[in-house]
Amino acid sequence: YEISACLVGSEMCIRDRYQRRVRGTTYVGMGFLTEGNTLSWPEAKKIADYIKEHGIIQFLKLYSKCKDRTNDHFLWGDEIEYHVLFFDEEKKEVKLNLRAVEIMNVLEKEGEESGASWKPEYGRFMIEGTPGKPFGCKIKCFMSVENNMRHRRKILEGFLEINEAVVTLTNFPLLGVGQFTYPVSYPYGPVAESIYTSDDLLHPHPRFSTLTRNIRHRKGSKVTINVPQFMDVNTSILKYPDIPNAKEGHIYMDSMAFGMGQCCLQTTLQCCNLDQARYFYDQYHVLCPIMLALTAGSPIYRGYLSGWDVRWNIISASVDDRTPEELGKEPLKDDKFVINKSRYASIDCYISTDTTKFKPSYNDIDLVYDRSIYQNLIENGLDDLLAKHVAHLFIRDPLVIYDKRIKIDDAVYTDHFENIQSTNWQTVRFKPPPASSPIGWRVEFRVMECQITDFENAAFAIFVVLLSRIMLAFDLNFYIPISKVDENLEKAHSYDAVLNQKFFFRKNIFKENPDGTQKSPEEMQKDEFVYMTVNDIINGSQEHGFPGLVKLMHLYFDQRNVRSGPRKVLNAYLQLVSQRASGKLFTNAKWIRNFVMNHPNYKKDSQVDQLIGYDLCKAVNAINKGELKATEMLGDLYNAEFDPLNVVDEDDETDLF
Repeated sequence: YEISACLVGSEMCIRDRYQRRVRGTTYVGMGFLTEGNTLSWPEAKKIADYIKEHGIIQFLKLYSKCKDRTNDHFLWGDEIEYHVLFFDEEKKEVKLNLRAVEIMNVLEKEGEESGASWKPEYGRFMIEGTPGKPFGCKIKCFMSVENNMRHRRKILEGFLEINEAVVTLTNFPLLGVGQFTYPVSYPYGPVAESIYTSDDLLHPHPRFSTLTRNIRHRKGSKVTINVPQFMDVNTSILKYPDIPNAKEGHIYMDSMAFGMGQCCLQTTLQCCNLDQARYFYDQYHVLCPIMLALTAGSPIYRGYLSGWDVRWNIISASVDDRTPEELGKEPLKDDKFVINKSRYASIDCYISTDTTKFKPSYNDIDLVYDRSIYQNLIENGLDDLLAKHVAHLFIRDPLVIYDKRIKIDDAVYTDHFENIQSTNWQTVRFKPPPASSPIGWRVEFRVMECQITDFENAAFAIFVVLLSRIMLAFDLNFYIPISKVDENLEKAHSYDAVLNQKFFFRKNIFKENPDGTQKSPEEMQKDEFVYMTVNDIINGSQEHGFPGLVKLMHLYFDQRNVRSGPRKVLNAYLQLVSQRASGKLFTNAKWIRNFVMNHPNYKKDSQVDQLIGYDLCKAVNAINKGELKATEMLGDLYNAEFDPLNVVDEDDETDLF
């Protein structure tokens, strides 16, 4: 389940996305790695219904056991993914370094005593790092986040050889361009059948090649990714006369590596009970497009500047296994459903039953779900919304099945439930407790782009966690119709969306008036949602009478009596978010785009050549180390040598719960 738990004193410590081993099984970010052979798609298809049937049985047993658990501690963790690079200093070239697996093998032998935990990722050039144990609600925990991120990076750097580096770029700009790996690799492999990328890019565990191959086989074709070009004065329109699915004027990509080879920043929170998890799940979903725009960091694909600034739809297309029937291009014959989204997408339904905030009309898109599974769940005690949520997940087929993990004890293991759950890669993930574990109900916030520096990653991870604190402290209600969130998510992709787009957002987020009286239903519904800029949402709007999320966080700090030292650190994190929202500071994407467009080798043709890519990656590495200032992106907020823990008094036991 991507988790391990430990007991420290009398407190339960949960480390989300940290590994748990059960009879040779390791659960990681993209699903579980286990012993045994994986089934081809024709083999998997024959037992797909069996896997789903027993996945539901496993979920029901888990739900029955855990639905009433409560009073779990507030604990949380982050996940950062790294690219390992190789620099050819003589040729001034940068490559994706396929040595990450070798580094991972050494890290696993080191164990988790170092304060960090490591997991394999899709790419042979990627490593996933998480804290060695979870963060809690003490102010000291919040002050330790940036240090822990730096610590993880230093551990990785300790295993690097000369001319190697680890960076937290969302997307490697030259992926798919010529010879872009070290050592050299060649396309046209039998797994992805890509004209741009080699099968050697995949992590060698069979899960990853099986996932890639089975998506292609189930779909009946290679994946198709089309990203609009950024049009500069000398840009030639891209054309693909011999590739049927490639769109003119778009950057075409044809393999899962273009999506799952990207890096992200995720946070997971343990909630006190099931109801709180359902509340957070819904509220966080509304905020996903806003946080995606704020963390935008990927304007370059396959060596071209694109018209998008973020990765989400690229990954969505890279794992889209829907058949022509499921896409609605052919009448349903062999498949059961026409499915309106990829399995990597935004959520399709809210699940909270808090009637003081949620209205059924907010679930305003046509939810596709398995009605027989839904009925089974209802008969076994689930309410309508949660039953639909699970039945919606189970319209998907299992993609990776291990021959030694088919007939298992449904009362002990949850492999088949997790098989479906872990390959529904949505903006937020609702996560039941693992079987036979002290770990509670959790919510994972999955949408943010990885940032260049540990300071930025810490700031955005902490900001997301603080959102949960103000949700509870002020009983906030962010609900808008879920179709409007989908519209917001599409807008968040566009060039500099943080400044150029307006998003649907709820105007009245409080249940009470300023004088403490309860708002009437009519007041709550008046101007229920309006267009707001990201700046309005983060920093407040007089026009809309909206306070701004940062202001609410400062009010929360006042309530919790946060001392001046930690307050100064938290203020710096909030200033970064606030100034990104206002446009005073560039997003990573805008800084990268400007770097390219001002490079002496750039010909105003939207192309990023090897020298530009080399200099860009060198600059990114230098910025994190504090060797290069990027004031347009960081202002004077970033100090690579500053230790936030130095500002915390020894007797400071302030809680942010």
